[in-house]
Amino acid sequence: MAPDKSSPVENSWKIFEEYHIDEDVGFALPNPLEELPHPYDAWISIAKNLPELIKNGQLRAEVEKLTTFSIDGLQGHKSQRLAHLVLGYITMAYVWGEGDGDVRKVLPSNIAVPYCKVSEKLGLPPILVYADCVLANWKKKDPSGPMTYENMDILFSFPGGDCGKGFFLVSLVVETAAASAIKVIPIIFNAIQREDPDTLQKALLDITSCLHKALEIFHQIHEYVDPDLFFNVLRIYLSGWKGNPLLSEGLLYEGVWDTPKKFAGGSAAQSSIFQCFDILLGIQHTVGGDSAAKFLQEMRTYMPSAHQNFLRSLESGPSVRKFVLSKGDATLQEIYNECVQAMVSLRDYHLQIVVKYIVIPASRPSKKKQTSKEPSEPKSKGTGGTDIMGFLKTVRSTTVNSLLKED
Repeated sequence: MAPDKSSPVENSWKIFEEYHIDEDVGFALPNPLEELPHPYDAWISIAKNLPELIKNGQLRAEVEKLTTFSIDGLQGHKSQRLAHLVLGYITMAYVWGEGDGDVRKVLPSNIAVPYCKVSEKLGLPPILVYADCVLANWKKKDPSGPMTYENMDILFSFPGGDCGKGFFLVSLVVETAAASAIKVIPIIFNAIQREDPDTLQKALLDITSCLHKALEIFHQIHEYVDPDLFFNVLRIYLSGWKGNPLLSEGLLYEGVWDTPKKFAGGSAAQSSIFQCFDILLGIQHTVGGDSAAKFLQEMRTYMPSAHQNFLRSLESGPSVRKFVLSKGDATLQEIYNECVQAMVSLRDYHLQIVVKYIVIPASRPSKKKQTSKEPSEPKSKGTGGTDIMGFLKTVRSTTVNSLLKED
């Protein structure tokens, strides 16, 4: 089978450079910048003091005082990613305020115009996405130390104390643990092209091992993230304006569009790593009018464009599933199933986390004082605007159904 020229079939990291995939951190941005040059340091100053400005009721006034800056001085990918992260934080804080239902439906032009321009350059929507708050929002305390929670910190915080740090960093470390398997993908494609099941078996075992490691790290969320703080504070600032009754028309980006626009909030579905393994293993979330499949496809547009291109290139590569089936080798099928089962286990665990951090807190009376009458909202909505339990159960079922049945 002749490989598509754009497919990552060479056993070399050079092929991944164009897709912005790093050997050590995968889809995460390696060594993100922490500062922007003048005049953009005014954005950084607000973003670094968000919790205090929100608590003191000064955030919106400070944002409204900002000058409108041209983005021409934001040279290079890392500067633009930092600007997108910072403007995303400021936008979420401006829209949701103190998280008490007093929302703003118009984003002022001094933020909206540069935000939309830098978003366009990066191929990202003008809202805080997973690629911002998880993939580009970190630093090592000891630069020569390991990528572990204890040696890391986030660059910017929302209200809720260390809840955001816990949520974003555990997500990042899960991501980077799974990302170790990306380097195996070219080996897998080469093995299929060379009809080499032994090499394929070893590569699939490597991926399974990385996914098990990611699941093990996922357990750290209980240690670092408080369910009540997550649900009642952090979740509010990660919420978007699509499928959200508080902004049923969307958000008006003043000076950019004449009508409000709807964008989904940050969601784990915006992570490229698990969609990457779905594609590789032939786990196809594409059933008819399946809303879960549509949501996953839509969430790709919330990923950096280079990562979207990588997922497309995988889709054009050889099929692991078809190769495994064609060989009729019981051992190979078993090893393939172990890999799929590792994805099932991650999705099972994600469901347990959602029950603890969203479903159970949602069933309790809210402790927050509301300053405006809040429309009723489905209790199991995720920050991406979906019925999160229904969505995750559908995705898990599709993954389970991808296990090869014994004859």
